[in-house]
Amino acid sequence: MVHKPDVAADPYSDAMSMALYALAPRAKSRAELHTQLLKRGVEPEVSSNVLDSLELQGLLNDLEFAKIWSESRRRQKKLSSGVIIQELRTKGVAQDIIDEVMQESDPDEEYAMAYALAERKYRSCAHLDEMVIYRRVHSLLARKGFSHQVTTRILKELLAS
Repeated sequence: MVHKPDVAADPYSDAMSMALYALAPRAKSRAELHTQLLKRGVEPEVSSNVLDSLELQGLLNDLEFAKIWSESRRRQKKLSSGVIIQELRTKGVAQDIIDEVMQESDPDEEYAMAYALAERKYRSCAHLDEMVIYRRVHSLLARKGFSHQVTTRILKELLAS
């Protein structure tokens, strides 16, 4: 049996492989990826160098990540801007990037989305007592992060019809 001597691994190459592997399933923010690399034992300086390289290659971009995340969460989960802002903060996206992405959101479009959600819920429980309907629709909109004012306005419109 031939024994090969241990070859010292290149920490930069290992970290780059880890980062690329982490980016495969979905885009990530710089802070998210940095945290993931540190948890895997990558030195902070090596991690920063890898992240800088990925940014230069266009594989890591917090603005693009925030736009994609925001659009996805709005379209698939029907979440309010407030919830999306909180999620982006949690993912380590800078406030100026969050502000830029949120400028593109339309309050009327968000209201229409909330109304459509509430209307669907209302139709599914319209046969129940008005207080039960109110509670269920209110709970749904609250879970999705819509404000009390929006929720109240929608409920008044639905219950009046």
